[in-house]
Amino acid sequence: MRFAGLMAAVLLIATSPPVGAQVAPSAAEVAAYSGLQAAAHRGDVSAIQGLAAANPAALKTRDAHGRTPVHIATFARQRAALSALVRAGADLSALDHDRYDAVTIAAVANDEDTLRLLLSLGASAKLITSRYDGTALIAAAHLGHESVVRQLIAAGAPLDHVNNLHWTAVIEAVVLGDGGPRHEATLRALLDAGASARITDREGRTPLTLARARGYHEMVKLLERADAR
Repeated sequence: MRFAGLMAAVLLIATSPPVGAQVAPSAAEVAAYSGLQAAAHRGDVSAIQGLAAANPAALKTRDAHGRTPVHIATFARQRAALSALVRAGADLSALDHDRYDAVTIAAVANDEDTLRLLLSLGASAKLITSRYDGTALIAAAHLGHESVVRQLIAAGAPLDHVNNLHWTAVIEAVVLGDGGPRHEATLRALLDAGASARITDREGRTPLTLARARGYHEMVKLLERADAR
């Protein structure tokens, strides 16, 4: 019964919008932006340079959701704007009100190009983000974004961080994945990088136990090999 309850909770999390999930700027919010926020959203590098030079404090301005110009540019995939903001002194580690940084925003969006730029500009893959006390790696593993996962691993993301659901990236790839090719490839990337297959969930269940219970046969094979190493 306890396992049935666990799987019901997993299903609820997997199929419902999580509390504190990322919120991109709405059309109404974008229409109301002015100054550096508006320039960041439309990718206007000249305006960013001028506005930031005239008022460096504008780099820290936040909208109603706590998004800085860096968050806004990341959501809008305005990579030239991000480079300009960083050159002007913007903080790439800033968290919005839901505790997301630019790296996690790009990771969740499966935006490989923006993520690559952010990391090259000095953004960290190691921050604790979201109301789940997770990481960009956990978020990407949950969604089966294999290439993003590989980028984050290469950037030093903590492989075995445990969030406040007591799940690692490996566990999330299993319990919040669909068992298909994307999540299998994600799990393989994590295990090949040395992520632990032995850290358990809050009820003491290993990723292998969870994969078997869900009938994810290819994941079971990957985890059995990892467990044998």
